[in-house]
Amino acid sequence: MKRVLSNVWLALLLIFWVSASHAQKTEYPTRSVKVIVPFSAGSGADHASRFFGDLLAKQLGQSFLVENRTGAAGMLAMNTVKAAPADGYTILMGSNSLMAVNPIMLKELTYDAVKDFKPIGGLTRGVNAIVVAKDSKYKSFTELLAIAKTSPVPLNGGTYALGYELALAWLANVAGVKFENILYKGAGEIMVSLLGNQLDFGIVSFNGAVPLLKAGKFRALALSSEQRHPDFPEVPTIVESGFPEFTNYTWTSFYVRSDTPDAITTKLEEALQTVIATPVAKEYADQVLVELLPLKADKMRQYQLEEIARFAKIAKEAGLKPK
Repeated sequence: MKRVLSNVWLALLLIFWVSASHAQKTEYPTRSVKVIVPFSAGSGADHASRFFGDLLAKQLGQSFLVENRTGAAGMLAMNTVKAAPADGYTILMGSNSLMAVNPIMLKELTYDAVKDFKPIGGLTRGVNAIVVAKDSKYKSFTELLAIAKTSPVPLNGGTYALGYELALAWLANVAGVKFENILYKGAGEIMVSLLGNQLDFGIVSFNGAVPLLKAGKFRALALSSEQRHPDFPEVPTIVESGFPEFTNYTWTSFYVRSDTPDAITTKLEEALQTVIATPVAKEYADQVLVELLPLKADKMRQYQLEEIARFAKIAKEAGLKPK
């Protein structure tokens, strides 16, 4: 009799465990989800967070609320997600700068970009541009490099993040010239300095610069993509200008804490794969001049690791050391 009762209790416990596991898998999310963005409101990553957050909200039936946590080279946002429960209700808007550049360029990080977080999937990928004021004496990218080689003092290039600083050092190294990095707080400050002839050129996000390029206030000398952009066919790539390995992209991806249950991350991954394949996602990417990056979680992790290895090699060859 005791054995029978024991077996009955075991069966009930098993049923309860299976039911609870099933509920956890299927009921998430039951409340709103926070999306922590390490960049300011109005930035490209902020726009992407809100756009894909809205699509995920429609897909999963709960609000995805964006919170901008800027500062400390992104570490404030990273620490916010790292300190939150690993329950899928706090998502990080990751980027190449946070997840691949910071580990190379900064000595003292308060997070491990690989061990502390795991990707849900890729979102977008955009190119960078070498820009000058419309009346700049630099009429082409090749002319800029030619002048840099003969100039008695280094030309100054404006950057506003570690990723752009790395790109500037990389370009100087492969082109055999010297540039002086002038660090700004944002792309807007770079544009102001270019208009005031206080800066030779800037390296900025291409999609962010497009409105000013179309307004005729600035010119793009080169892009960091493999191919020319169809909306600006006259702008060459750095690749075709004699530097076949120079491709540089800014990318975004959603991440969660690495110890988040697989059932939750799988549900988020599947939902993201569904929404990123919709026509409205393609329309958004075309509108803001970026590519969709529809990588599943495992492929996104592989891409991130490849980027870390590539940036480490670039930094070493350019003589950059962690700050």
